[in-house]
Amino acid sequence: MVALKKKQNLWLAFLLAVIASNYTLYNTGFGISILPSETNGVVIGSLIDFVLVMPVLFLLYKGKFSIKQAVILAASGCIAARFIIPVEHLQPFVAVTWAGFAIEGTIILFEILLVATLVRYMPRILADVRSTNLPDLFSFPKAVEKHAPKHTIIQVFCSDFVVFYYAFASWKRREQPGLTLYKNSSYIAFIVMLIHGIAIETIGIHWWLHEKSIVLSILLLILNVYSVLFFIADMQAIRLNPVHVTSDKLYLSLGLMKRAEVRFEQIKELIEDKEQLEGKLSKDTIDFIARDFAEVYPQFILKMKEPVEVTFMFGLKKRYNNIAIKADQAQEFRKMLLQGMEDNK
Repeated sequence: MVALKKKQNLWLAFLLAVIASNYTLYNTGFGISILPSETNGVVIGSLIDFVLVMPVLFLLYKGKFSIKQAVILAASGCIAARFIIPVEHLQPFVAVTWAGFAIEGTIILFEILLVATLVRYMPRILADVRSTNLPDLFSFPKAVEKHAPKHTIIQVFCSDFVVFYYAFASWKRREQPGLTLYKNSSYIAFIVMLIHGIAIETIGIHWWLHEKSIVLSILLLILNVYSVLFFIADMQAIRLNPVHVTSDKLYLSLGLMKRAEVRFEQIKELIEDKEQLEGKLSKDTIDFIARDFAEVYPQFILKMKEPVEVTFMFGLKKRYNNIAIKADQAQEFRKMLLQGMEDNK
């Protein structure tokens, strides 16, 4: 694992070096001073860097290879070259950069069509959500997977849909009774503090940056507004989605950040040893512990017979062998776990 991390860092260092060297060559006094009078050969070398070398280095750094990702990275490299290489040097090869724009435009158009497909199936998706007793955080993704194409842009769009729903349309809903994970923590106060911090930073930085770069100030404003909406939605989601228990499953969620379905029959052991609970959690352990100002420890660790899939924001998924939990009603939660494990032996 350590050796793999070192290799990834090496590829990232090479990637940053290639980007920095190309930027320095065309946008600094030193770089311009060493450019030859005939720059076509140098520009061809830079285009090879942007279209081939950088995508390959990025794929090596990520450790995941796909033709689609390679095409997107190559097209992005063409577009980046247009902004980094001055137009007087790039003029003979401007068709290459336009090819990048064309490829990216085609991909964006395809993704817009996917989103349109999702909108078309939305009535069926919402009907499925209303027909089940599962929490929205679980029923909505299941309905989307059932009716809509499986695609990254669909996952991102659905995540944004959930954010806007909880930020704007969930305020009339009442909290459901059940076991919770956040009430005995400073989670709500922590989120409110973050929102205030972002609001103050937006007011202060936006006006200063507006004088330097209008584009950057607008992008920062959009990012900060989305961040505030996300934290408001996350706060609402954790309030309105207590732990859900069925005869054979435990549905755990911590706001919009992460969620998991745990089958009782897959729980191998319920760890309650204080030394293990207060020790450092292993990398294959996911925690469902609400943020707090003080250091907190789990009350239970569920050791699984096989890895359980945990879904994070934007539909990202990862498997873990252990689940650490801190509940507000510790004794009731423990009793529920033991009963569920006993009934599903």
